[in-house]
Amino acid sequence: MTELDVLSLYDGCSMARVALKRAGIPVKQYYASEIDRYAIQVSQKNYPDIIHVGDVNYVGKKKDSPNFDLLIGGSPCQGFSFAGKQLALNDPRSKLFFEYVRILKEFKPKYFLLENVRMKQEHQDVISEHLGVEPIAINSSLVSAQNRFRLYWTNIPFDMPYYKGIVLKDILEKDNTNFKYYKLKEYYNGKIYNKDGCHQVGEADIKGYDIIKRVYGIYGKAPALTTMQGGHREPKIACSDKIHWRKLTPLECERLQTLPDGYTDKGISNTQRYKMLGNGFTVDVIAHILKGIKDE
Repeated sequence: MTELDVLSLYDGCSMARVALKRAGIPVKQYYASEIDRYAIQVSQKNYPDIIHVGDVNYVGKKKDSPNFDLLIGGSPCQGFSFAGKQLALNDPRSKLFFEYVRILKEFKPKYFLLENVRMKQEHQDVISEHLGVEPIAINSSLVSAQNRFRLYWTNIPFDMPYYKGIVLKDILEKDNTNFKYYKLKEYYNGKIYNKDGCHQVGEADIKGYDIIKRVYGIYGKAPALTTMQGGHREPKIACSDKIHWRKLTPLECERLQTLPDGYTDKGISNTQRYKMLGNGFTVDVIAHILKGIKDE
């Protein structure tokens, strides 16, 4: 097939570039709009040929703005998420969605793909009206060990991915003596299951909200990754002794997002690695959707 020029908005560490390669989509040029310097550093070290075009607010407003065949992005979701204050399009971060709309209408690429979180129907309808398509809901648990429910608006035809049956034990690091272990406050005799396959088996002996105290069993799924910045927000798993727990490592979180091992290990702190992984795509979901381009 013909090589595509691609523009990725809110690009992060260029997980979309990984997905394109995995989908077998040849890329002529990949343009990335991102402002986080750590994410850009990881992006550049993995793909030195990427052209970074800066702040999304200025893309398309310059004389030398690139033309492209595919527009892809996951606009900031904090205003839409049920986990947040749900300010929706009144949240300055979620207003960046309209920059996606502006660029889509101005350049009219052949293909587009937008990802965002599960949200109230009224907010979902606003996005659908602007993009002209209804979203398709996919849980990353189909292709990974992570329960991550997302909505995808696209004009790329595709079928739902098959369930691969991957659970936490399949992505854990082996024989790592550098793990830091913590005591459990309680280990349950039975598991608490949720509908998406997470098995809560205990409670961590830490301060904070209930959600950050949850400790999971390795034969189920991990909860959706967040930016995990401090406060024990990383996903936690129970140890076999039923007395201790540990946090998932950045490498394990890369595997939850189906990234290559070490993709974010590019001279930045673990804090920044966790953040960009929580902000990113599940690569295999995006790759599955993009394969629809080859089938046209």
